[in-house]
Amino acid sequence: MMDAVLLARWQFALTSIYHWLFVPLTLGMTVVVAIMEITYVTTKNEVYKKMAKFWGKLFLINFAMGVVTGIVQEFHFGMNWAEYSRFMGDIFGAPLALEALTAFFLESTFMGAWIFGWDKLSAKAHAIVAVLVAIGTNLSAFWILVASSFMQHPVGYVLRNGRAEMNSFADILSNGYVPGQYSHIFFDGIMTAGVIIASISAWHLLRKNATDFYNRSIRWGLVVTLVGGILAMGAGHMQGQYVAKVQPMKMAAMEALWETAEPAPFTVFAGIDEKAQKNSGALEIPGGLSLMIHNSFTQGKVEGIKDLQKAAEAQYGPGDYTPHVTSVFWSFRAMIAAGSLMFLVAIIALFMHQKGKLENSRAMLKWVFWMLPLPYIANSTGWYVAEAGRQPWLVYGLQKTFDGASRTVTAPEIWTTIIGFTAVYILAAIAALYLAVKHIKKGPEGNDAHDVVEVKEEATLWK
Repeated sequence: MMDAVLLARWQFALTSIYHWLFVPLTLGMTVVVAIMEITYVTTKNEVYKKMAKFWGKLFLINFAMGVVTGIVQEFHFGMNWAEYSRFMGDIFGAPLALEALTAFFLESTFMGAWIFGWDKLSAKAHAIVAVLVAIGTNLSAFWILVASSFMQHPVGYVLRNGRAEMNSFADILSNGYVPGQYSHIFFDGIMTAGVIIASISAWHLLRKNATDFYNRSIRWGLVVTLVGGILAMGAGHMQGQYVAKVQPMKMAAMEALWETAEPAPFTVFAGIDEKAQKNSGALEIPGGLSLMIHNSFTQGKVEGIKDLQKAAEAQYGPGDYTPHVTSVFWSFRAMIAAGSLMFLVAIIALFMHQKGKLENSRAMLKWVFWMLPLPYIANSTGWYVAEAGRQPWLVYGLQKTFDGASRTVTAPEIWTTIIGFTAVYILAAIAALYLAVKHIKKGPEGNDAHDVVEVKEEATLWK
């Protein structure tokens, strides 16, 4: 049974992370494309229409992959996690149903109008459609995160007949975990969209392709990156303070804080010995963690893992209530490092762009281009911290992960689906990358710059 549970966890982790690669870009790019269209309507400058079309098509490829990979996750709940569905279905199903009935139909309907309405709708009407797509897409994320937030911080429920049943939908909707989680993910999406736009624009500028278009695009990308980054940091700080209140063990694991401290230091890096429950070679900022949680360098008690483990045993009974500290600790730092590097590169590049020096600086353009993987690193590691940091709980304080697994699905059956999903996902990724790269190379005019060069060279030879 334990092997099947472990495999089920691995399978859900793999499919979730794979799906999560596409979600932030979808959320952010819809907003940016809508703003581009609004700018086109207000300025009548055709370049903004070209920008909306070009970056919008890239969004569509990403969106298609997000839908395909997201649908698979629903089957996990009914098969690998049947006991979780039985225990939580009354609550978890409500926001997901609303997501399908409101947000998904809204975004899919108007997305069709956006795709096929360029020559059939007026510019204003098409811009309104783009705004509705952005609203629908982000509303979809909101309902999903309402369901996810209940797993992180259960509210508005009663336990009856061995199940968690909804007691107050208003409480579930106003869950204090939702604002920080949703805003952090939304602004991460904005930052991700900015980085993608800036990185691809830098690639073209290195090749001197459509310089007017990509000069304008890279400026948009860098500004969006900085705006999204600043707001994401603020939302992350707000969410971190709330997590410290409702999931103190997660916060302690993020900082590898074994002993309760007041004030508590922020550990930049350390060697973590989970068996001995101590750190070695730590570089610490005195009072840094207390500042993050309590807004004070000198005051603010933060409970350590050892004390929290004892409190959990007293409340829930014997067991290990500590997540895997090493992976949570370093994942959190990988998220911060990736986000900080994106922010730093964007600041320098935007300053150079304002001075008119970026287009001719191949070194800086390469730095901007190589920002490309950073948002995916930050988003994936951040999601890992959020999910792995609450272990061993599937529903925090109500149901452990082991207890939520199916009692009938076997390890060989899960292995079969893991292999099958992996094969399908690899093929889908190849197809998506092929389409994305082909579209990126063609540029805003629909002509592959490399092909144009080849034609010119062949014409010269014939002359």
